[in-house]
Amino acid sequence: MNTKLPKVLHEVCGRPMLAYVLDACRDVGVEKIFVVVGYGKEEIIERFKDDGDIVFVEQAEQKGTGHAVMCCREHLEGFSGQTLILCGDGPLIRSETLKTLTAKHASEMSAATLATTIMEDPTGYGRIIRDSYGNIQGIVEENDCDERQRLVKEVNPAYYCFNTPVLLEAIDKITPDNAKNEYYLTDALHITIASGHKVVAVTAVAAEDAMGVNDRGQLSRASKIMQSRIQEKLMSGGVTIVDPPNTWIDARAEIGQDTVIEPFTYIRGRVKIGRDSYIGPGSALIAPLEMKDGSHVRPGMVVGQEDVKDLEKRKTGGND
Repeated sequence: MNTKLPKVLHEVCGRPMLAYVLDACRDVGVEKIFVVVGYGKEEIIERFKDDGDIVFVEQAEQKGTGHAVMCCREHLEGFSGQTLILCGDGPLIRSETLKTLTAKHASEMSAATLATTIMEDPTGYGRIIRDSYGNIQGIVEENDCDERQRLVKEVNPAYYCFNTPVLLEAIDKITPDNAKNEYYLTDALHITIASGHKVVAVTAVAAEDAMGVNDRGQLSRASKIMQSRIQEKLMSGGVTIVDPPNTWIDARAEIGQDTVIEPFTYIRGRVKIGRDSYIGPGSALIAPLEMKDGSHVRPGMVVGQEDVKDLEKRKTGGND
């Protein structure tokens, strides 16, 4: 990312990437969340310090995904339920996918379940290896793939669900025997399979959703995808967005039914716009801001909370 800011704090449509992952977990009923932090831990903790369901766990040395889970061991001991393991830099995650993953885990009564993705270009992702019956045999990271394995298009976007006692048993046996000399979480799956436990993979993650963010280009692409989702949700709720590609709306904004948003509008932060409003072209609405039903913003205006009373006066006077 070439940045001083911790990666998961980079914003997608006004919110840190990590916030989307946390929300998806809460939507499926996760009651306690362990956020593993290393570089920039102070900033991450400060940003999410008011979230009462988070326990921050320090990973002093970054030795891989398996090592990150090892750092949580003391918190997971004695817990017999399910543990989801996800990446904090995957803002396009959907709660619906996690519901599919956890439902599959429960219905199959498996020890571990992962959600997979089919990609036309699987470069950079670990490949899902199955036997002739479709049973998962394991995951091979790209650096460790042979030529045949590199052709596999089913990949691992890192959505895992484990029975916690099985997870703890497996991570104790992981060794850094790979090209990067890291502790891979994928090895926990291999160990679980080798121990005779049932492991299941469900193809449930859209290729678009699987994109992690590792550079500024991917951050931009993720933001465009998220912006499209935000606008689609608003339009399905009765908001008219005249020119979606030339409109930017913060993920935290609330806009009432039958409001019209003209092109080149920029809405930043927790902006609330009432019903039957009109936002003229080239406008900028900056939080904190709450506008009543029937509000009218003229073209090119920059509006904050301090401007609302003035807008109401103008509307009363018939100047708009």
